[in-house]
Amino acid sequence: MLFATFCGFLAVSNAWAQSSTVDAYISTESPLAKAGLLANIGPSGSKSSGALSGIVIASPSNVNPDYLYTWTRDSALVFQTIIDQFTLGLDTTLRGEIDNYVGAQAIIQQISNPSGTITTGGLGEPKFNIDETAFTGAWGRPQRDGPALRSNALITWANFLLSENNSTYVTNTLWPIIQNDLNYVAENWNQSTFDLWEEVDSSSFFTTAVQHRSLRQGVQLANAIGQTSVVSSWTTQAENLLCFLQSFWNTAGYITANTGGGRSGKDANTVLASIHTFDAAAGCDVLTFQPCSDAALSNLLTYVDAFRSVYSINSGIAENAAVATGRYPEDSYQGGNPWYLATFAVAEQLYDSLIVWNAQGSLNVTSLSLPFFQLFDSSVAVGTYASSTSTFTTITAGVQDYADGFVEIVAQYTPSYGELSEQYSKTDGSQLSAVDLTWSYASALTAFDARAGITPASWGASNLTSTCGTSTGSGGDTVAVTFNVDATTVFGENIYICGSVDALQNWDPDTALLLSSADYPIWSITINLPASTDIQYKYIRKDGSSITWESDPNMEITTPASGSESYTENDTWR
Repeated sequence: MLFATFCGFLAVSNAWAQSSTVDAYISTESPLAKAGLLANIGPSGSKSSGALSGIVIASPSNVNPDYLYTWTRDSALVFQTIIDQFTLGLDTTLRGEIDNYVGAQAIIQQISNPSGTITTGGLGEPKFNIDETAFTGAWGRPQRDGPALRSNALITWANFLLSENNSTYVTNTLWPIIQNDLNYVAENWNQSTFDLWEEVDSSSFFTTAVQHRSLRQGVQLANAIGQTSVVSSWTTQAENLLCFLQSFWNTAGYITANTGGGRSGKDANTVLASIHTFDAAAGCDVLTFQPCSDAALSNLLTYVDAFRSVYSINSGIAENAAVATGRYPEDSYQGGNPWYLATFAVAEQLYDSLIVWNAQGSLNVTSLSLPFFQLFDSSVAVGTYASSTSTFTTITAGVQDYADGFVEIVAQYTPSYGELSEQYSKTDGSQLSAVDLTWSYASALTAFDARAGITPASWGASNLTSTCGTSTGSGGDTVAVTFNVDATTVFGENIYICGSVDALQNWDPDTALLLSSADYPIWSITINLPASTDIQYKYIRKDGSSITWESDPNMEITTPASGSESYTENDTWR
């Protein structure tokens, strides 16, 4: 009956421009998006013919582009949505889909593929055929976000089942899959990876953020079910990941999406990372780039503004109003157009921020986030505003309207039958690229839930600290220093750094900071160090319990003054 009313309502038009409110769009698009998502899951999905049980096809499109495969990343994000809806009581009919997914992933993990076997790197393989066989063609591999995202979804499911006293299934069925994934994350996070767009081979903010979340969740689950042998190593690598996550911050006020790629770095990658690591219990924590943190809000503003002059459908839109957004402004794939999931992601980050501000009864404006808040109150100043103030009311109402504006953009370019493809045209908003993109449907559902104030389960982001300090937000008297060292290693060896100040672990080799090998043989790390300070340091090789120090003398630098541009030190292993 709902669908008949929907189609009748739009008989005069094939676009959502007829809908006057976001509420109307959500009430009709939500069930259609859910149906579109489920249609792409085997074995019974109406558009997933040939897909085995629990297998998510990215899209039914099999030509230009051919997306009739199952991606580990996309599947995990889709099932994070399904698991959240089930565990939060939004849709309790989805249990069978979840069980099918668990069974499929247990099989997928074991498939030998061009990236290796389960013990030699095969978990980094990005996609498989929908009959659960390896895809052997040329591709951007490995992609190291998949195992983290899959474990995030399965840990959410495991925690729910533990609350239902079903520990046997968690320990016997879920834990082996999760442990495989998280061992892979812990052992490989600092290696080069293709990003979520499958184009840039370096280190990726999105990948690093979801890997950090996965290990934190994994430690909590391990402790809960008595699998404590992994806790120490996973905790150490989680701390290293959190430190490395800070290095993506650009002092121009945004997050650089990848360490390579030759682009501006302004990328939906960063907004997606923020919403997929949202933890309302962490408030506006800047270390984990929570949606309402000053760094994440500054980044959001920079990202959105990057598209104002890129797409003609954004022409004439006011500077404080929503626009269509895509992957990154330099994008040329399939013509370089807006993506539904990217535009939804902006709205979702803003809705997540509203959830936290309303829950804590205040919002904080820093010098970094001030330009964002000035969109909604030109007279606002740096400070904290309680919910009882008119400033809080003005800003939150403005943010709500701004967020709704991004949903309205999507609504305007959603066809009458509710289909969401991958992209919509930058000139007229018509659908482009892969049809019925499963991730597009999932992004609609999560944005709608966030608007309704639905809060996903906490994953442990609150009260975290980082030994490398914070290079983001409104931090103290420090300066970001990037250390690059040219060091050739053998398999199993990694390069670490320690030195004469707290941020460099006070010469303690056991807690030395791990460098990334994404640009091997150059190993790199960015650390927030005290400004205007003489600092000594050395690099260390570690291979298991074996530690080898660089030769004497100690390396030495004097850090720039506070407020300076970031500083880079290029070294060669001695």
